[in-house]
Order: sequence, then C-alpha cells, then structure tokens
Amino acid sequence: MPLSNSSLGRKRVHLRRIEVEGYLRNDGLFELEASLCDVKDVDYPLASGVRPAGEPVHLMRLRLTLDATFNILAAEACSDRVPYPGSCDTIGPAYQRLVGLNLVQGFRRTIAEMFADVAGCTHITELLNSLPTAAIQTFATFQRDVDDSGGKPFQLDRCHALETTSEAVRRYYPRWYRGQREPV
Repeated sequence: MPLSNSSLGRKRVHLRRIEVEGYLRNDGLFELEASLCDVKDVDYPLASGVRPAGEPVHLMRLRLTLDATFNILAAEACSDRVPYPGSCDTIGPAYQRLVGLNLVQGFRRTIAEMFADVAGCTHITELLNSLPTAAIQTFATFQRDVDDSGGKPFQLDRCHALETTSEAVRRYYPRWYRGQREPV
C-alpha cells in the first residue's frame, strides 16, 4: 500500500540517496559498497560558499570486505563532496577501525560509540547503519528461504513479520511456530 497523497501543495528542496551494492568476490569474500548523497534543489549558501542547486552537498562512500560470518576484514571510507573541503574529507581513515567488528552482532551500538560526535562523520556513520540489513540481503542471495538443515532460519525473530509467534511463521515456517503471543 503506497503512502497517501500529500494534502497540501509542496516543493521538494532536498534529496538524500542512500545506495548499497553487495558483491561476491572471486575469492569467496563479500564486499558492500555504499554511498550517501545529499542534493539541494535550490542554491544552498554555506560558510564555505554557495553550493548551486543540483550539486551534491554530501557524497560519502564506503566499502567493507566481509567473510561468510559477517566479520569485517577491510574498510575504506571517503568523502568526495563535502560542505567544508579540507576538513570534512579528512575523516575517512578513522573508519578502518571497523576491521574486526561483526556486522550483525552489536554493530549499530558499537559504531554509535566508536564514532560519536567528533570521532567520526555523522553522514558516514549514518550510512553504516544501513549495512547490516544490506549484508543479510546480499548473503541471502545464496541461501534458501526455507533451509531444512535443522537450525532455525536466520530471518526468524529478527522482524515483526517473522516473529515466531506470528501468522507468517505459522503459515510459512510451521516447524518454528511457537503459538500466539500473550496480550500485553
């Protein structure tokens, strides 16, 4: 079901695009490449000068190399377009500290602590928050939705639709259905 129509006239003034691409490398490892781009639809005055409409104010990029258990083996970040050149674009190397973290085990909490305030770039850190679910979707390309190997499927109890007390689990994963949830 789509969003309802806006009830008032409006004019877009800002666009943010977040894009994540997942790759399987020839050596069996995975890479995620992500970008965040902010563009204004009007000329945007900054202390560093006016950014003309349609030109990116922010363009940040990340690449993470992962093993099959979501461990980060390599990390690279860069800022191609920034509001304060010579300052914003110097933080990229700090994100090499991601190496050794696991993308699906406490990742969001850890990066919020590691890159809080002046220890990181708000935009790059925000972009990182998109990567755990993008990694899961990348890896899911190679796994059956219903795996009969004996273990509980990874996706169960990781979102409201696939809570093991839900109708979806009763219908599509009956082996793992735990009955209806008690009312709160």
